[in-house]
Amino acid sequence: MDGTWSESGSGRRFDVVNPATEEVVATVADGDAGDARRAIEAAGRAQKGWARTPPRERSEILRRAYDLIMARQDALALVMTTEMGKPFAEARGEVAYAAEFFRWFSEEAVRIGGDLTTTGDGANRILVSKEPVGPCVLVTPWNFPLVMGTRKIGPAIAAGCTMVFKPANLTPLSSLALVGILEEAGLPAGVLNVVCTTSAGDVVTPWMESGIARKISFTGSTGVGIRLLEQAARHVMRSSMELGGNAPLLVFEDADLDRAVDGAVAAKMRNMGEACTAANRIFVQRSVADEFAARLARRLGSLAVGDGVAEGTEVGPLVEGKALGKVQELVDDAVSRGARVLCGGGRPEGPGFFYSPTVLAGVPADAALMTQEIFGPVAPVIPFDTEDEVVRLANDTPWGLAGYLFTSDLDRAFRVGDALEVGMVGLNTGIVSNPAAPFGGIKASGLGREGGRVGIEEFLETKYMAMPRGGSRA
Repeated sequence: MDGTWSESGSGRRFDVVNPATEEVVATVADGDAGDARRAIEAAGRAQKGWARTPPRERSEILRRAYDLIMARQDALALVMTTEMGKPFAEARGEVAYAAEFFRWFSEEAVRIGGDLTTTGDGANRILVSKEPVGPCVLVTPWNFPLVMGTRKIGPAIAAGCTMVFKPANLTPLSSLALVGILEEAGLPAGVLNVVCTTSAGDVVTPWMESGIARKISFTGSTGVGIRLLEQAARHVMRSSMELGGNAPLLVFEDADLDRAVDGAVAAKMRNMGEACTAANRIFVQRSVADEFAARLARRLGSLAVGDGVAEGTEVGPLVEGKALGKVQELVDDAVSRGARVLCGGGRPEGPGFFYSPTVLAGVPADAALMTQEIFGPVAPVIPFDTEDEVVRLANDTPWGLAGYLFTSDLDRAFRVGDALEVGMVGLNTGIVSNPAAPFGGIKASGLGREGGRVGIEEFLETKYMAMPRGGSRA
């Protein structure tokens, strides 16, 4: 806070547990309401000076941070794997992906534009400029601990906003490393203030009620997002929400099945299925459903499960025991209602929160996993007959983050892509995330977009000045 690393005012600390071994790997200061107040006050004091910082200076800080992250890719990947279980190769990929948000927004920082036009009657000039929205509350989840930080911090820095930042208590180490890198890159004191805590309400609520914060950017569950929106409404705060998902993946009979299986593996198994964009419901046209399910089962059944630091590991543990229990409950419920287990279906022996990659066939419509985020390596395959039927099934959810579509028919691709009620569509691909693209959803999956050209707009206010064309007189 305010450029100084310190213990919590309460003196409490909490444990960080390796989910592959269930061993404590570190302890972290456990922030409280007093820490939260000091952090938001520091952000408030720093805002005016930071907003006046030249765009090129903000850009170069982000670029230096990008270079530092890439220079420490292996070390940061090891931290991530240790605290949340992601296989090392995948964690290394996330580090590079996270760094790209800093590089992208370093370029956007010097491209914040405006407009100059004339009123319809010709009497006035309309001068439009962009200004930083002000101090921002950033709250990130545990499943992509580095990316979620850079995707929010990058545009805030580029726009000239100060920040208070609460990372997930399950994965604080990656976030603390990121803050340290930004400090090393030259970010001034007070611009980014981080408070880790086991009691999110004790920290985030004082920020929301402070009257200092002007924006909230949150990634997490829809339930928590709704509560934050209620708090934001009381202070008319700008809000960006990336919430839950229940992504459908559609495979039509004319699809290239090899490509569809590859896409399904990518969409389902990224981060062990612990992703809001994960394919939660895999709808396959009936004529190819059995063949697709068998191929998918062979692929998932062959994946190497183990500690993410071990060479060759492809599937790591889930993040905690509670997550493991939820996945098993969802699988047991589906099986009790008639679903067939083609591979997996349980946890391997030994320590750690591991769950075997699982493919379920013949999943009935009333199974709980049809309406709940699985957040685990479980792929339910559901047959369908017609295009209209599968579009209806795909859209039968309150969420609308991502959807995936596999077909060789270009007309169908656009027709079904347009019909899917989601913010992002993967056409013949299982990966939609990219720093150059606008990430976000509709319906209960959230508000606003992160990344792309629109990402920085979430952190900017628009100001209009009217000027008579005849001269300087008012």
